[in-house]
Amino acid sequence: MTAVVGGRPLRVVGVSGSLHEPSRTTGLVRAILDEVASRTGAEPTLIEVTALGPGFAGALRRDQVAPEVEEALELIESADLLVVGTPVYRASFTGLFKHLFDFVGQYELVGTPVLLAATGGGERHALILDHQLRPLFSFFQALTLPVGVYASDADFTSDRLVSPDIRRRVAQAVDRSLPIVEQASLVRSSEYVTTW
Repeated sequence: MTAVVGGRPLRVVGVSGSLHEPSRTTGLVRAILDEVASRTGAEPTLIEVTALGPGFAGALRRDQVAPEVEEALELIESADLLVVGTPVYRASFTGLFKHLFDFVGQYELVGTPVLLAATGGGERHALILDHQLRPLFSFFQALTLPVGVYASDADFTSDRLVSPDIRRRVAQAVDRSLPIVEQASLVRSSEYVTTW
């Protein structure tokens, strides 16, 4: 059964900040999107920075980005659930990932649930979720979900997530996120009315 918000299907958008294809980061984001889809019936959209990069890498303003980048930005801004993932690059997210979000409207993600994910060479990089990604989405006043997913190189075969532990973490993240996504969607679609 498809999850419905305000009479329309739940809009789930994934963003992979990887600069390569194939990519472990994209594989992780896909695994999370597949888990969401299996529970909600939603048809997620995946945005890959590596494919869009040439359309915005040199842009200084949003009106300078290519049409396909504008379309991606509109998808991000209208998501009911945003799943974002990045590889750890020099102790942070990739520059193109950040540059893409530099074009997102400052108030367009207010209250939007964001499930955070990242990949890196080893376990020491797992703090990227709390030290880099949460602050970025806090700026947007987005609702970063409580359970993020970090996976290291050892959790993949090529770009395919194979670790049972990380698969369980993905399921846990989605489990704990969906009730929050449902509530946030009601609030954002103005169906939720407070009585004070």
